[in-house]
Amino acid sequence: MNKFLLHLEGFVVLAVSLYFYSHLQFSWVVFLILLFSPDLSAFGYLSNVWVGAVLYNLFHTYTIPIVLLMCGLWTEHSAVLMISLIWIAHIGMDRMLGYGLKYPTQFRDTHLNRV
Repeated sequence: MNKFLLHLEGFVVLAVSLYFYSHLQFSWVVFLILLFSPDLSAFGYLSNVWVGAVLYNLFHTYTIPIVLLMCGLWTEHSAVLMISLIWIAHIGMDRMLGYGLKYPTQFRDTHLNRV
């Protein structure tokens, strides 16, 4: 049941992000181009597992994009809003599919399950 709730939570975050992205009439071309950009952080694994996990987790936690979202709302800066919504959508999509934050043991060890 807990696993289902975590996947559902990811789906809801993705859906809400998509709703607001659409409501603000941002570019879907930009969305598709940037959607997988947080995954570039996985290149940290080329250095070693610890660096890879730290970089991956930094780009796959909601903290930074939510702070960006708040800054974008406060300053009414549309590019910041757009990037933060794409970033949040990416994380929600990952959680919906079962990809979680990484442990520094190996790439497949996550806080959700072993991928």
